[in-house]
Amino acid sequence: MTDHPRPYDTNPRAHPGLRAIALVEGIKGLLALLAASGLEILGPLPLRNAVHALIRHFELSSTDGPLAWLASAISSGTVHATAAIAAAYGLLHLVEAWGLWRDKAWASWLGCIAAAIYLPADVFALSRHWGWVTMTVLVVNVVVVYVLARDLLRRRARLPG
Repeated sequence: MTDHPRPYDTNPRAHPGLRAIALVEGIKGLLALLAASGLEILGPLPLRNAVHALIRHFELSSTDGPLAWLASAISSGTVHATAAIAAAYGLLHLVEAWGLWRDKAWASWLGCIAAAIYLPADVFALSRHWGWVTMTVLVVNVVVVYVLARDLLRRRARLPG
């Protein structure tokens, strides 16, 4: 019985993990763009009112603490800046998703670096607040880095010379 190579053993771009990562990145990008749009549509007043409602509901100090600080920090400028950052984040993930779906090496580099950047923070978060969510986030990021790095190494091995 002859072992037949899997398609992604001979063609590194055919690995189904790349398509799965592309889908996840595309969803993240769309959600970030929706959040940016929502911030722009809502504006600062409803956001500030929502934070004040949380402060009242949980009977927190309206002058001290993180929610009080957040309520005072919400302005037109901060909402626009936050929406711009969310939009840039979303566009970056959509570009990465498109590149991964189209089997572009630069997208594997972008995704590998982007996921690897989060790993130290994920390990730190896990050391401070162990739980299934933090463990899952760490494992998913490690798997993404592994799949994309493997794709890059396989591409390199196929280069002539």
